[in-house]
Amino acid sequence: MHIIYAALSAGLESLLEYLSAHVLTCLIPAFFIAGAISALLKKDIILKYFGADAPRWLCYPVAAISGTVLAVCSCTILPMFAGIERKGAGIGPATAFLFSGPAINLMAIVLTARVLGLDIGVARALAAVAMAVLIGLIMSFLFPADERCPSGNPSSKDGSVSRTTLFFIGVLIAILLVATSSAVSAEQKTAILSALILVAAYTMWRYYTPLERRAFLGETWWLAKRIFPLLLAGTFVVGVIGYFLPMDMIRMLMGSNSFISCLTASIIGAVLYMPTLLEVPIVGTLFGYSSGVTAPGPALALLLAGPSLSLPNMIVIARVIGPRRAGTYITLVVMISTLIGMLYGALVS
Repeated sequence: MHIIYAALSAGLESLLEYLSAHVLTCLIPAFFIAGAISALLKKDIILKYFGADAPRWLCYPVAAISGTVLAVCSCTILPMFAGIERKGAGIGPATAFLFSGPAINLMAIVLTARVLGLDIGVARALAAVAMAVLIGLIMSFLFPADERCPSGNPSSKDGSVSRTTLFFIGVLIAILLVATSSAVSAEQKTAILSALILVAAYTMWRYYTPLERRAFLGETWWLAKRIFPLLLAGTFVVGVIGYFLPMDMIRMLMGSNSFISCLTASIIGAVLYMPTLLEVPIVGTLFGYSSGVTAPGPALALLLAGPSLSLPNMIVIARVIGPRRAGTYITLVVMISTLIGMLYGALVS
């Protein structure tokens, strides 16, 4: 009975720490940003660049940054991946898109920097973009017969983004940056945030139609109610599991920046299913990165491989593009995550 009480207390402590430190200053602004991106930019702006008129030089950059717009998990990305693959996208841009969709989730990057540290947050963002391009190029090289990304010019009408939308999203990002900043006093932060919120509210009221305003608020609420309860429950469960998990074993497996430690972290990340944003408390609490149990290299390797792969995800990928290409893609994700983890561990050590 005492053990159960202690485990539940550990889960509650983990949840309360998470709520007090990250919800108001980090998650709420991030949900609004994601809602604006989803409602005002539309997924078609990204997906159209894989179509018949997309120039080759645009395929990989767009695929590599698509995750910031789509904000999906490793399973949600699969229908879109299958769709663009069937419509003629080359295997290179398609697999770059497949990796970047869950790996470069804007909210996850922000939460990583906020919870685990700015250095690993920035490293995750840069490494994920680089990995998406590298994986796509290698897949294109290994399977040239499947590289069908044609040349041409995309339609500027469908793919353009208004300056108002860019300004509005920029203001929302500024709100997030100020809210999470420790460089200003509480009084200054309150004043700046109040001004930015007023600017955002005026922009939304003045320049967007009622339908667009409803879409923005609807997308924000949909994301919040879909992700936030799962994140709370997952953080609590992670705290409970972390109470029973032998830290000595984790330290032995992932306590250094060696090849074996980073490879172990990449394989664990590839097999586990990590819902959106839950990889942050999993790495920080369950695997003890925040307490120094897991070394920086394996932590980054887990953050790179974990969101983009899972056992169900790998099965579906094999059905869509075949076992040989799927096996190559999975191997590339695991091995490149391992090497980047080793490099990051060597740099920060």
